[in-house]
Amino acid sequence: MAPNLVPIPQPPKAPFVGNLGDVDVKSPLDTMVNLTNKYGPIVKLSLPGLEMVVVSDWELVHEACNDSRFRKSIKGEVEELRAAVNDGLFTSTGVEEENWGVAHRVLMSAFGPMSIRNMFGEMHEIASQLALKWARQGPHEPIDVGTDMTRLALDTVALCSMGFRFNSYYRQDLHPFIQAMNEVLEASALRTNRFMPSVFYHSANRKFKDNIKFLRSTAREVVDARRLAGGSSERKDLLNAMLVGHDPKTGRMMTDESIIDNLITFLVAGHETTAGTLSFTLHNVVKYPEVCRKAQQEVDDVVGTGIVTLEHVPKLKYLSALIRETMRLNAPITAFARESIGDQILGGKYLIKKDTQIVCFLTRSQSDPVIWGPDADEFKPERMLDANFDRMQKDFPHCWAPFGTGLRACIGRPFAWQEMILALAVLLQNFNLVMHNPSYTLSIAQGLTIKPKDFHVRAISREGLTPAQLEARLAGVYSGGGSTSPSPTGSSSNGVAGIDKNVAQSMGRKIAIYYGSNSGTCEFMAQRLASAAQVHGYVASIDILDTAKEALPTGIPMVIITASYEGQPTYNASHFVNWIENLGGKKLEGVTYAVWGCGHSDWAETYQRVPSLIDSTLETLGASRMVPMGASNAKDRDMFSDFETWEDQTLWPAIKKQFGGPRVPKPLPQFRRSDLRQDVQESLIVDARSLTKCTDGLGGKRHLTIQLPSGSTYSAGDYLAVLPHNSKEVVGRVMRRFHLAWDAHVTIQSSYPTTLPTNVSLPVSEVLDSYVELNQVATKRNISDISQFADDSQVKEKILLLSTDSFEDEVRSKNMSVLGILEGFLDLPIPFGCFLSMLPPMRVRQYSISSSPLAHEGRLTLTYSVLDAPAYSGVGRHVGAASSYLAGLLPGDRVQASVRHAAGGFRLPLEPTKTPIVCIAAGTGVAPFRAFLQERWLLSTAGGGQKKNLAPALLFYGCRDPAVDDLYRDELDEWERAGVVAVYRAHSRRTEASHGCRYVQDRLWRERQAVGELVWRRDARIYICGATKMAQAAKEVLVRILQDESERMMGQRMTEQEAVEWFDKNRNERFATDVFD
Repeated sequence: MAPNLVPIPQPPKAPFVGNLGDVDVKSPLDTMVNLTNKYGPIVKLSLPGLEMVVVSDWELVHEACNDSRFRKSIKGEVEELRAAVNDGLFTSTGVEEENWGVAHRVLMSAFGPMSIRNMFGEMHEIASQLALKWARQGPHEPIDVGTDMTRLALDTVALCSMGFRFNSYYRQDLHPFIQAMNEVLEASALRTNRFMPSVFYHSANRKFKDNIKFLRSTAREVVDARRLAGGSSERKDLLNAMLVGHDPKTGRMMTDESIIDNLITFLVAGHETTAGTLSFTLHNVVKYPEVCRKAQQEVDDVVGTGIVTLEHVPKLKYLSALIRETMRLNAPITAFARESIGDQILGGKYLIKKDTQIVCFLTRSQSDPVIWGPDADEFKPERMLDANFDRMQKDFPHCWAPFGTGLRACIGRPFAWQEMILALAVLLQNFNLVMHNPSYTLSIAQGLTIKPKDFHVRAISREGLTPAQLEARLAGVYSGGGSTSPSPTGSSSNGVAGIDKNVAQSMGRKIAIYYGSNSGTCEFMAQRLASAAQVHGYVASIDILDTAKEALPTGIPMVIITASYEGQPTYNASHFVNWIENLGGKKLEGVTYAVWGCGHSDWAETYQRVPSLIDSTLETLGASRMVPMGASNAKDRDMFSDFETWEDQTLWPAIKKQFGGPRVPKPLPQFRRSDLRQDVQESLIVDARSLTKCTDGLGGKRHLTIQLPSGSTYSAGDYLAVLPHNSKEVVGRVMRRFHLAWDAHVTIQSSYPTTLPTNVSLPVSEVLDSYVELNQVATKRNISDISQFADDSQVKEKILLLSTDSFEDEVRSKNMSVLGILEGFLDLPIPFGCFLSMLPPMRVRQYSISSSPLAHEGRLTLTYSVLDAPAYSGVGRHVGAASSYLAGLLPGDRVQASVRHAAGGFRLPLEPTKTPIVCIAAGTGVAPFRAFLQERWLLSTAGGGQKKNLAPALLFYGCRDPAVDDLYRDELDEWERAGVVAVYRAHSRRTEASHGCRYVQDRLWRERQAVGELVWRRDARIYICGATKMAQAAKEVLVRILQDESERMMGQRMTEQEAVEWFDKNRNERFATDVFD
């Protein structure tokens, strides 16, 4: 080997199968991401019958696209597809196969500009079918985006290219062609990785052949039907070109077999990639409110309220940028393959032998920070506007290459582009889209192409058009505004929906309730308010706040209940907030509203930011405020009690004064269905162990290893949201209090909003175990309700006393639950149904993931404290529902959970070799930093013998005693010896073991010179994770360090306010926190 050559990094090989164990054929994208994260921009894999090299930065991909040194490779999955489509345009080896050359030259003119323009009408017809389907389903019906985009793309390519109608929107299931196609694609991937003789796969082989036979017979029927119709000269489409066209070079016509090969190719490749791109694009539209606003604004400005025409397409510049940016980060085909023409040197130092396959991994190369900057992983369509996009393509060829490269690039690009712009314009013109499950985290269905998995939206008419009016607009004969009698879910042109008061009273007085909620607290409050509405003579509608975008009702009271998270709106309120922030004028005159905000003042800079913003902005836009904004501080108040007090004493009196309402006796609440667990999936416990040696009777700290469902991914810094169960001990207390047998069943029936299952018989123990929070602190209203069942006046007075001045001391500070109060009054004859009605729904708890995905694909670890301490009431113990549930899990158990992505800047730097990090934690706050450091360690040791030099990392860690709870000491010591991190500890009970430093902030100050050096001179990123008090104390020390460094480096000392402002300015860029109580 020449002296200047270096070996290509490669995972260790196993006998006989090589690196087959490193590849998950069901999740190829995850495999490639993990391998490139771990081994760097080039990695070699040895698979049965195939050697491949994966390149994943721009420079190497660009070099591999040099047609004089490399050519397209079809080895692997694509080669297996030749069994279905032979030497079609996608699967051919290239110019050496004559059929490819003939077909390519014949079809080039068929994909020319005029031909594509002539297809617009039929494209518009299929897009209109989709829009009408969504309109007729209504605003509450969940839409499977992936399935509907598949129908759109398949019907479009079939109709435009060959005049064939699959009529997918008129079928309950997808056409059998799709099923057969998907099975062929999946089988091709599996066949690539076989290492046993073919005889062992007889059944799979037969299924593969049957599906291919069906695909080809379907295509043959299309060809035969066109010939029998004798209409080859009437339609100037792709099929016509293939039937009558002559190759300008050889004069040959395409054979029937070649026509069938390429018909299938068009149907497969022409719809799979388009469907995936549109699905990802709509996900981005829903995920990023500002992107959605800009896209809709452009459609409104360019198209207006009329029909989308061909002339509009090139004017929709932002929509083009939106699709380009989507394809940059989520190219539907994540890689294309090349192979070397003779031995080649790649990157100046890697030997690539003749015919070796090179996989150009676009998912990574198209987000190379060297080309796209430090925000390369962020979604920013503005970078893809025409001028900058053209410049990037010129300066850095192949930095964006989702359509492939050179002579073998996608021939159907103009077709797909026109189709996607048109479909997106039609949908954004007519609908506001919201997540069906607001906490949905993008999951990817992986195969030869990728698309979002289990992604569902709801489509709400932007102007309140009826389906009939929308049909007229799509036909170009109607361009008016909304319907004449809109509802709270439809809107008129100024963004409000009027309701006549007389109509409202004849149907029962109406009230609209909207909530923004991540953890479920505000949703529960909204459900409680909706239940109480009937008591006051009102019929309530309840929905997420995003559905109120452009659809605020007039003529009825409207209540908004929401919170802030890191100063930002909740998942299901972000589009609404963005809308009102950009509305302007007095567009909301006639809207009557009230706002309730939930918050925690430890986040002082953003406390009640979003509720206050909504409250003031609505008034500025002309809406009428019924009552001053209500709010509660979770730091030192009981939010449920505060809300009930505001509702009873402020809100309802104001509503009745303005809108009227009878006095109605208070009924006992009952329930109706809502899916409690819709955003979690079953995961498997692999390992469970204790991390501490407890000596004080507390619960200690524990470690869990969890196997995620297939297709689930995460990044270092993310969370796992866990849906727990109540402990058997607490459930048993309820059963004893109400004298219920363990096998007792209950059936719940109600018309009121609830999260409990209705109209089905369930064991009482299951309802108590899984659906309600039994340890939730009782509210003042709970206490008042309980007192109503007391016949004895002295008992009633004693109960009510708990809701007066003694509430804080006797109930809230002692964590007294409804159950705890009832256990003090055993003779009180309260019905079990009433007890259930007082309990909030079980909510998820978020835990920082303490592992890197590079350590073990599909697995993660949690590090958590178990809350098990003497109860403040003096009776029994206070046991945390979630932590005690996790502590009881054993290997083989299942847990309901889902990955939640970290907010803001709580991520490792994109370039770990350049950007230092400073991590500050106490207790289990070390969890995300274990993930960070584990990833750094794996990156440093995955260079194929070339150790990667990382930028410095400091970890400041506080615990009680090195012999008791110095978590992950052995790992951290190993990583410290390897140069991955420098660890500085503070031991609160053994200060002599930590240079006299009791708390982590003390150690931070002791090492202030090292910290200042990294932060001031090397632009280090700072992360804090732990309890609120620790985080605040650490920030105060950091402010002092910054002041000292400014004086030392610049000769002028920053004021304390200037230093605080520096941290605030750089929040989520160079300074990120993750705090908890």
